[in-house]
Amino acid sequence: MARQKIKIKKIDNATARQVTFSKRRRGIFKKAEELSVLCDAEVGLIIFSTTGKLYEHCSSSMKDIITRYNQHSKQINKLDKTLPLQVVKSMSAELQKEFADKTQQLRGLKGEDFEGLNLDGLQQLERTLETGLKSVIEMKEKRIMNEIGALQIKSIELQEENNHLKQKMAMLFKGKSPLLGNLDVSCESMNNVCSCNSGPSLEDDSSDISLKLGLAFP
Repeated sequence: MARQKIKIKKIDNATARQVTFSKRRRGIFKKAEELSVLCDAEVGLIIFSTTGKLYEHCSSSMKDIITRYNQHSKQINKLDKTLPLQVVKSMSAELQKEFADKTQQLRGLKGEDFEGLNLDGLQQLERTLETGLKSVIEMKEKRIMNEIGALQIKSIELQEENNHLKQKMAMLFKGKSPLLGNLDVSCESMNNVCSCNSGPSLEDDSSDISLKLGLAFP
């Protein structure tokens, strides 16, 4: 029958917790002793219980082990303080060299300070210029192709819109739309109204005036 796996969490029952502590303390001390004997290791183990009681196990002398531990910790602290400074100095030197190289390269790209370059430097500058020129040409061609594509799309859209307008105009001229028919009827009605209400013409008025003037002088 397989052993049931115990879930690792705090044991709430004080008695059960003390029993488990005693059993596991003896087990870990046994493991520490085995490690010391099998691997010839210097082992020191310190345990405080919940009541504050001290339990310890060491392969030689606990005092010697603690002294050795303290000395080792001091050496580690010294290394921790000096190591970042060395790293910073190394990084600073690398950055300064990189900055000098980039500055020299930039001056070369501007056509300045060729005298300070040897043959290898001039060849490197030539390769850099060729690579840069190639990138510029590729980017230029890409932009031109993008603009041509956009213009082609715009041309197609305008052509479709023009064809649509032509179709609408053809439909309007082929058969009168209801709007144009109503407009013709309205214009004809207005003409009829104007002809009915216009009254005597200008010639009739002038005849009456002449007649009246003739009667005034016998």
